[in-house]
Order: sequence, then structure tokens, then C-alpha cells
Amino acid sequence: MLHSLRIEETGVPIYVQIRDQMLHALGAKLLRPGEQMPTMREVAVALKVDLNTVRHAYEELEKTGAIVIRRARGTFVADAPPAVDREEKARRVEGLARQAIATVAAAGVNPRDVARLMIQLTAKKGDGK
Repeated sequence: MLHSLRIEETGVPIYVQIRDQMLHALGAKLLRPGEQMPTMREVAVALKVDLNTVRHAYEELEKTGAIVIRRARGTFVADAPPAVDREEKARRVEGLARQAIATVAAAGVNPRDVARLMIQLTAKKGDGK
């Protein structure tokens, strides 16, 4: 997974780029539930960024429930997303939508074009979750 991470000069904060690329890798099943993630230090060295930047990305991933950080043991892909109530789910959906809008806008892409394509892709995949 480390070889696929890239930092670009897009105006998007580095920790957001790392977080989003890792979310993409998890969504693409490049890492399986329970599998150990690269250490924060390995990511920082590979990308030549500050360790605190990577820590911020990992903490964001942990907040979403995508990974589990076990002090002195490592970071692991979460087994399954934790159950959340409706209000918490609505907050997460809104937060993810706002992040996506900011990311695509920073890349100079119309968020509506991305939204249409996301709907098409999930319809083809058949899971819409």
C-alpha cells in the first residue's frame, strides 16, 4: 500500500490526502479487515512528511471507524464499522459529503459531476451502501 501513496500540490492538506488515499485503499480491499496497516513512521518516511501529519490522518481514520490504533501493537483495519444511531450516521454522511465536495472542488472538478458518477458506479456495483 505504501507504494501507492502520493502527495500532490493541489491545495488539499497533506493529512487529508493521506486519509483519503487510505480510505480508497480500504474501499478497494487492498487491505482486509484485521490486517495490519503500515506504521505512521513508515508512511511519514515514505512520503517525506512530518510524523504528526500522518498521525493526524490516522486519527481521522480511527474516528471514522475505518481503522483501530492499538498503542504499542500497531494499527489495524477495522473488522466492521461500528453500529451508529441515525443522528450519528447523518452527521457522518454530511461530514463525508462536505469532505468530498472540498476535495473535488480543490481539484477543479464539479462536485455534481462526481455525485452523478458515484450514483452510476454504486448502481453498477449493486450495493449502494
